[in-house]
Amino acid sequence: MNQSASRPKLAAFEERRAHVRATMGGKERIDRLHAAGLKTARERIGLMLDENSFEEFGTFTTAEPVEQRANTPGDGRITGFGKIGGRPVGIVADDATVKGASASVTNNRKADRIFELSVKGGHPFVFLGETRGSRLPETLGSDGLSTVSGEAVTWSLRARRIPMATVITGPSFGGSTFVAAMSDFVVQVKATTLAVVSPRVIEMATGERTDLESIGGSDLHATRTGQIDREAETEEEAFDLVRRWLSYLPPNSREQPPEVAAVAPASRLKPSEIVPEERHGQYDMKHLLDAIFDGGSVFEFAPRFGPSLVAAFARLEGRPVAVLASNPAAGAGALEPDGCDKASRLLCMADSFGLPVVLIHDSPGFFVGQEYEARRIQSKTILFLQALMQFSGPRLSVIVRKSFGLAFTSLGGTGTESDLLVSWPAAEIGFMDPHVAANVLHADELAQLLPAERRQKRLEFASVYARDTDPYAIARGMGIDEIIHPNETRSVLSSALRRTAGWERPQAGSPLQFWPTCW
Repeated sequence: MNQSASRPKLAAFEERRAHVRATMGGKERIDRLHAAGLKTARERIGLMLDENSFEEFGTFTTAEPVEQRANTPGDGRITGFGKIGGRPVGIVADDATVKGASASVTNNRKADRIFELSVKGGHPFVFLGETRGSRLPETLGSDGLSTVSGEAVTWSLRARRIPMATVITGPSFGGSTFVAAMSDFVVQVKATTLAVVSPRVIEMATGERTDLESIGGSDLHATRTGQIDREAETEEEAFDLVRRWLSYLPPNSREQPPEVAAVAPASRLKPSEIVPEERHGQYDMKHLLDAIFDGGSVFEFAPRFGPSLVAAFARLEGRPVAVLASNPAAGAGALEPDGCDKASRLLCMADSFGLPVVLIHDSPGFFVGQEYEARRIQSKTILFLQALMQFSGPRLSVIVRKSFGLAFTSLGGTGTESDLLVSWPAAEIGFMDPHVAANVLHADELAQLLPAERRQKRLEFASVYARDTDPYAIARGMGIDEIIHPNETRSVLSSALRRTAGWERPQAGSPLQFWPTCW
């Protein structure tokens, strides 16, 4: 005989729990999701976490107003703990079957509880967001506002003590949008929206007519705003990206990053075969990274935002590192404001969780001109440099082919206290590209010549200014640590990582741990 059947209250509890979890906001709403090819919040949690690892908190919560309690099971958010890769994580998922997952007093309290326990226990936190905004009229008045506004304040105090990721799984306005802005890693599934308010609210408030894609589509954020780190075609792909991202990080800022078995580089080519010695010869920096780091380990952030700088996690002989590398395949590798933002963000995340940074130079300097001045190139450049100088872990810098001006400094050049600064033999290093210098210093003279003569004369001038840009000039005064063969790059970096393995992290946390998550 079923023991619970002989105990009416226990049987009633089991039936009630099963019903709440199975029907959520109603079978018809679930059916509509499935008909549209979408998943419920509980199904998403099951896909995100290790199989059968979810432990739910708040199953029997409802909205606070008495008249809403019967039709708000779970009150629009599913919350609890589970495991990813065998490690505990806190997780919150917006449940659109209940009042569009709109933010309320109760479901904010649920999310706060999981977040606070995650921070206290030192566990990563994952948020699956798709909310229609704040619940009206429940939160409309002063009392309602006061009960839901504390969430943003509490979460803003996280100070990167734990890794925090957000996946945007549907239309997201208000709460989950702000959670994304506080996160270390944000993935947006294509055909979803990430915005502060909906087009309808915008039109009612300002008269402006717009649409979901224009105010918050993944293409907008991937290319122009930089407010997401990756796009995903499907939810399954998005969840896999979060799992991969977490695999590079410790569960909290007090522990060391996880190491795995070393893997040989994926590239069949050696570094010397990838980078052309000819200064204007094009190549993709990502191919060089595949020849230096462990095979399949390069995990890039915001690849379409500021693409002239690659920002990534990777592994070197099994050890996680952060990577910043200028990319000649995009804008000749010149640095610009978006790339600086991306670099600063990666440095904050890496330093908070104990990853060393590897910086690889092949840049003619920074983009200049009216557009870049208007985009605050001064501030963005210095923010990047400040982040680098306050990075408390090992900094390893390699000059591949060229490094000019402030790009040389920003990528860990002489004077930045890098723990390794080496150069390939054919590299060019200086204040300004010799060809640019020839144009600047001899502009009047060159302007008087015919095109063919002008090109020849410019080359002659440039060759004079290039004489002292080779790495032997800077090596004479110990301005760099060593000149290395290109094919020694992996072994030199690996040796430096082993040498700095005993690096002591600041007891109170690094300065970058307390930097904001967006600016």
